[in-house]
Amino acid sequence: MAKLLLPALLAAQMIGAAPAPVPVAMATPPGIPSASQAESQLAGLTVAAQGSGDDYDRDLFPHWISQGNSCDTRDSVLKRDGTDIEEGSSCTITGKWFSPYDGETWTQASDVDIDHIVPLSNAWKSGASEWTTSQRQAFANDLDNPQLMAVTDNVNQAKSDSGPEDWKPPLESYYCDYAKMWVKVKSVYDLTVTSAEKDALVDMLGSC
Repeated sequence: MAKLLLPALLAAQMIGAAPAPVPVAMATPPGIPSASQAESQLAGLTVAAQGSGDDYDRDLFPHWISQGNSCDTRDSVLKRDGTDIEEGSSCTITGKWFSPYDGETWTQASDVDIDHIVPLSNAWKSGASEWTTSQRQAFANDLDNPQLMAVTDNVNQAKSDSGPEDWKPPLESYYCDYAKMWVKVKSVYDLTVTSAEKDALVDMLGSC
């Protein structure tokens, strides 16, 4: 009798079971190096104290510039990093976004910020104060390197202009990729790192 009842019980459980959640694709900015590449790039960065931020102004980095077809850089990242994306008139973007910083999924674009992995203020104090406006514009709208990513808005706001020595993604599982992206951007743009920043990056790359 027990053998006859077991299949029936299993069938009942399967009928009543909730469907498995469908995973949302994780944002994957381009150009993320391997851990070994990031370690090599980090070793090549100049260690120096940050410059003054007294003369920093976000407007010195013209951002969210036009990318054509009524879309700007923010729109381009939303389309790249989301799933089930639909584009309406005047580049109105709808879809789903998974934030790898905290593991949250959002269905309203207004709940998503586009994070500059290396914040504009940090870049200013690490060498960008010497750049031309066109160079700062290219940095602030870089779609070719892992500098821009769609994330939960309040998590991005909590990060603000902090470096990895003062702020890390809430999910430790993302430390590795975050450090690799940070190092790649600083390497591409020949920006300096502080000793505390480098120590934090070494620790985070150690989780890879």
